[in-house]
Amino acid sequence: MMATANAERRTDYKDLTRGLRVDIIRMLEKAGSGHPGGSLSIIDILAVLYDKHFQHRPQEPNWPDRDRMVLSKGHACPALYALMAHHGYFPKPQLDTLRKLGSPLQGHPDRMRLPGIEVSTGSLGQGLSIAQGMAMSAKMDAKGYHTWCVLGDGEMQEGQIWEALMSAPKFGLGNLTAILDFNNSQIDGSMEEVMNLNPIADKIRAFHWNVIEFDGHDFEQIEAAILKAKSSKIPSFLIAKTVKGKGVSFMENQIGWHGKAPNKEEADKACEEIRHG
Repeated sequence: MMATANAERRTDYKDLTRGLRVDIIRMLEKAGSGHPGGSLSIIDILAVLYDKHFQHRPQEPNWPDRDRMVLSKGHACPALYALMAHHGYFPKPQLDTLRKLGSPLQGHPDRMRLPGIEVSTGSLGQGLSIAQGMAMSAKMDAKGYHTWCVLGDGEMQEGQIWEALMSAPKFGLGNLTAILDFNNSQIDGSMEEVMNLNPIADKIRAFHWNVIEFDGHDFEQIEAAILKAKSSKIPSFLIAKTVKGKGVSFMENQIGWHGKAPNKEEADKACEEIRHG
């Protein structure tokens, strides 16, 4: 069986991500809790990555040569679940069980419950260290898989992140790519107000990473950034400038939608807007 990344290339990402955004809204509505803001801001990047570049076999989730995904910002798992259902890891109706008792689709990813999840995440700041360990293992074993780690900008305020940023270039981990969902907001307010990271690109370049800045909602720019990361001999850090709640006007850049699920009326309005956006 060929890896999904070697399948026929899809070009209409706008239609694909519309559907994924609707899935995110509906599963959060049914759950009555969860995180729409960061799920909607990262979905465009994940959609391109999984469709064209991420080596995986949904029917064989433990395939040894699969790429590794560490969703360090684990609260954005509705985006990952929507993609996994789209690619056939589990039946799409199972999305309706998000956060339900006994469901494999917990409010943060749980590797013991859901095949295809590499790491149980949710304690922010730990994912990049775990991803670095995976990349080091691949290098030591001469394996060709790539490790991807998705981070939030609020999460970047954690000290453990910076320890990993220091050490990954030391070990020459060109098979490691971090993706920062840089939407400039977190649960307590704007990133700049809580703990300003800027100039983030300059800081990470000083740690000797291959830093790539791009519009996280422009599919051509996403594609180009991923390709540059895959060809790099040193670890890559992708800074995706995104909009929290992207695709739903009353959620966009509204910090109140960081961790609040829409009710049915709000979900209906959001889905209608997404479909015609």
